Amino acid sequence: MQPFADRMVSPQPLSWDQRILQNAAARKTLKPECQELKFTLHRKLLDQINLEALASIDNQRVRTEVRQALVALMEEESTLLSSADKQQVIDEVLDEVFGLGPLEPLLADPTISDILVNGPRQVYVERKGILELTNVVFRDNAHLLRIIDKIVSQVGRRIDESTPMVDARLADGSRVNAIIPPLAIDGPVLSIRRFSTDKLMPKDLVERKAMTPGMMELLEAAVKARLNIIISGGTGAGKTTLLNALSAFISPKERIITIEDAAELQLKQPHVVRLETRPPNLEGQGAVRQRELLINSLRMRPDRIVCGEVRGEEALDMLQAMNTGHEGSLTTIHANSPRDATARLEVMVTWAAANMPMVSIRQQIASAVHLIVQAARLSDGSRRVVNITEVTGMEGEIITLQDLFVFEKRGLSPEGRVLGRFAATGIRPKFYEKLLAAGIRLSPDLFDEVMEV
Repeated sequence: MQPFADRMVSPQPLSWDQRILQNAAARKTLKPECQELKFTLHRKLLDQINLEALASIDNQRVRTEVRQALVALMEEESTLLSSADKQQVIDEVLDEVFGLGPLEPLLADPTISDILVNGPRQVYVERKGILELTNVVFRDNAHLLRIIDKIVSQVGRRIDESTPMVDARLADGSRVNAIIPPLAIDGPVLSIRRFSTDKLMPKDLVERKAMTPGMMELLEAAVKARLNIIISGGTGAGKTTLLNALSAFISPKERIITIEDAAELQLKQPHVVRLETRPPNLEGQGAVRQRELLINSLRMRPDRIVCGEVRGEEALDMLQAMNTGHEGSLTTIHANSPRDATARLEVMVTWAAANMPMVSIRQQIASAVHLIVQAARLSDGSRRVVNITEVTGMEGEIITLQDLFVFEKRGLSPEGRVLGRFAATGIRPKFYEKLLAAGIRLSPDLFDEVMEV
């Protein structure tokens, strides 16, 4: 019998990843008869091939062998489909076997930052901060549940009626949240925050007008002078991106310890120790939270601690680290303004020390934090730094703040683009003496900078 490979005319075979990328843009929703054929082939394939036995074989070789088997099974089916439809059916069956089914073309698209599945018939993606509906669909709730279970089982988690919510992550680091009935009324809901392998550097943020050159120069000076910086913002505002960019200014001679829920930071320095939290196992035991990692990191002789995000009791330990010889620490926090960021810190510290007087908490914050950088995602999808705010100390029982740079929104263009300007407030920061002590001098014109965008 003639080998399958000889019957498949392909002068220059594409790799699996190239094939996904090539088909992703052109792929359309399968016709009903193609959908039925797809699931028939999938079922027959699983009956014929022991995929677990093939797990030890080279990945590319396995895909090639399975593709050849699918071609043979396709020839056994009496269909009147075009060659393009047949090729699409085979590609989608391979996605079901080796990947995440209908989501594979979306995961292969580098322009997509979020994938939002609202039940089997509605899938949205976010590109450049704008949501758009796709033509991707699942067969039914059971199909979508199977894909969700495939994701969470790979990281030792489970999802069922007794545990209807779960956090997980994909092999590339992308964050995943799933919630299923009875909590999700209209069917299983899956949210994927993509892990970007192409990290933006400081010059990229300036070129994209996320901030002015003067703002970046000030932040560079603050990092090099070992000031403690908190990056604040809402979901999707670009906090982690900005944190990663600012970390580029840390000296390569320093020992850096990063603490994250999902490892996203990609620091370029040679002496970096990466720590990641661990979720509970199937019995609900063995969880390791950020607070435990942060406390342990203090015993690891860090020069700097970079915490992906403070969201709970670890806020107290982070502030104490900033106050006890670990200057230059960086972290992010969910808040809508610099003032809200200080208020959230107060609340999170009370979770760890309920009996601690509020004045003492505020004194800890005022003495530990030097700068709050507020990031925001605007209505046109653009991400900008809208405030660089200095924490100047205490006035009575209130933490005092002063803006050094602000973004002033002026309106919208006919195309819907946000118009505005970055403006320095003209105030020279109180920490300027720290910059001078570190041998850093900034141009006086920097604090009068104005830039229209």
